[in-house]
Amino acid sequence: MEFTSSQRISLAFVGAFVAAGIVLSTVVFPFWNLIRDDVYEEVTILTNDAGVCYVETSDVIPKTIANCSMKPGDTVTVKFGEGLAWATIVEP
Repeated sequence: MEFTSSQRISLAFVGAFVAAGIVLSTVVFPFWNLIRDDVYEEVTILTNDAGVCYVETSDVIPKTIANCSMKPGDTVTVKFGEGLAWATIVEP
């Protein structure tokens, strides 16, 4: 089977694109960075701004909690991904 010049260039381009994708996905951006450990922590609600609560956690990243009905000063247990800025309230 004989390839034309444009087919060879297209094949080389596709091969380079696939090789670059493999290198980026394994070296630069490993898959396990997408899977974060869940952290459970007991915190105090700082504010409730129209159903969005804000809390401070031990990793010093302020967390937002959507659809929150708690009042400032309430103590709750939250679940959040390590290094993320949002959390959810869990029932004990």
